[in-house]
Amino acid sequence: MQVTIYPETELEPEIGRVGGDHAEQVALEQYSGTIHCVTVPNGTLYVRRDGKPSWCGNSPFEHNSFTFFVSAPIFVFREFHRHRTFSFNEESGRYRRLEPVFYVPGPERSLVQEGKPGRYVFTEGTAEQHKLVEEATRAVCSTAYRAYLEMLEAGIAREVARGVLPVSIYSSMYATCNARALMHFLSLRTKREDSAFPSFPQREIEMVAEKMEAVFAEAMPLTYAAFNRNGRVAP
Repeated sequence: MQVTIYPETELEPEIGRVGGDHAEQVALEQYSGTIHCVTVPNGTLYVRRDGKPSWCGNSPFEHNSFTFFVSAPIFVFREFHRHRTFSFNEESGRYRRLEPVFYVPGPERSLVQEGKPGRYVFTEGTAEQHKLVEEATRAVCSTAYRAYLEMLEAGIAREVARGVLPVSIYSSMYATCNARALMHFLSLRTKREDSAFPSFPQREIEMVAEKMEAVFAEAMPLTYAAFNRNGRVAP
């Protein structure tokens, strides 16, 4: 533990004090009550908490919370978990039997990728390719889940039996973040022409991000408008 003791002469706030500007730059406010996201013109304020003085800043983007219930394939969650500013609480395949819900790409999912890694352009694909993807995915998932159930019925632990399941199986989780973390997530997991820094996300996680963005736009319309106006860059 480190304890710092300041002399009383340094406990008064000073903000770029220059001669006669002191009266305009510094003000003391007597207030009693709850404080929510204090905002001042220059972004810096001086407060006391439990008698201890400290400098603070405007906090409209981080002193809030969003919690989303997300149901998606496990391969989507693996990308999701890269966002370490989120807190996650995912259902566990060690302690409950996983349900036979799998992701099968639909006819609207573009299948053929062209271009450099990270900058792929996807084209629709032929009817034969779509048929192959659907039939192969369904066959593999059915076989895998049947083997999973056989092992469970034989008394094998869930954490062992789940090893045969593909990453297309659905999981669910609660994901919690603040507005700043959410804006950063949206900037990376959606593809928009008006983004200052273009991103090329996998379509499946983009579909989740689009649902989350709709919630954000409704809950914080002014912040959402500023986010888009400034190239979809998190502050």
